[in-house]
Amino acid sequence: MFDDIAKRYDFLNHFLSLGIDRSWRKTLVRLAKQKKPKTILDVATGTGDLAIALTRLNPEKIIGIDISQKMLEIGKAKIEKRGLQNLIFLKPGDAERIPFSDTSFDAVTVAFGVRNYENLQLGLSEMKRVLRPGGIMLILEFSYPSSVLFKLLYRFYSRFIIPVFGRIISSHPEAYQYLPDSVSRFPSGNDFLAFLDTLGLRNSRQTILTMGIASIYSAEK
Repeated sequence: MFDDIAKRYDFLNHFLSLGIDRSWRKTLVRLAKQKKPKTILDVATGTGDLAIALTRLNPEKIIGIDISQKMLEIGKAKIEKRGLQNLIFLKPGDAERIPFSDTSFDAVTVAFGVRNYENLQLGLSEMKRVLRPGGIMLILEFSYPSSVLFKLLYRFYSRFIIPVFGRIISSHPEAYQYLPDSVSRFPSGNDFLAFLDTLGLRNSRQTILTMGIASIYSAEK
């Protein structure tokens, strides 16, 4: 599915979020700044938008992994266009079988990817495994607004507007119906924080974005 929509993926992300997704990534970068990470792994990197944003931290190396080869191809072209090919390295890789040794990274990030994990516990455990002690895990993901009115508006937008425009622009009949379905199944808010705690991570917290449409979850090893 992600290979099929790769060419339109960036445009649809910005179009359907009204460009707000860029500010969400900037917030994640600000949260990561406190740890001054030198080595960063971006899981489910897609076309590399978060990996590119993370260059503001002046790290020594950023590695992005994804299972979609076509997403990675687009990401590599964006990275080369910006002259970042000696800083960001995109590789094929499964979030549930991360191809790196234990304690390899100062920070591990993922944007809009954890809800796609087939086995959430395994994927998060792998992210923890490759994180060094004291390192930070940062997860940007969709959530549900707390305001009743805004929640109703958001549900209408995600259930009807996103699938229609997504289907027309991407020419994929199912990809953007999958988005609201996967968000509704994801254990957001306190449920997700509790899940992080069960993995033995510490200082887990939620940063709510845009009235709860999205959240950044952070935790330390």
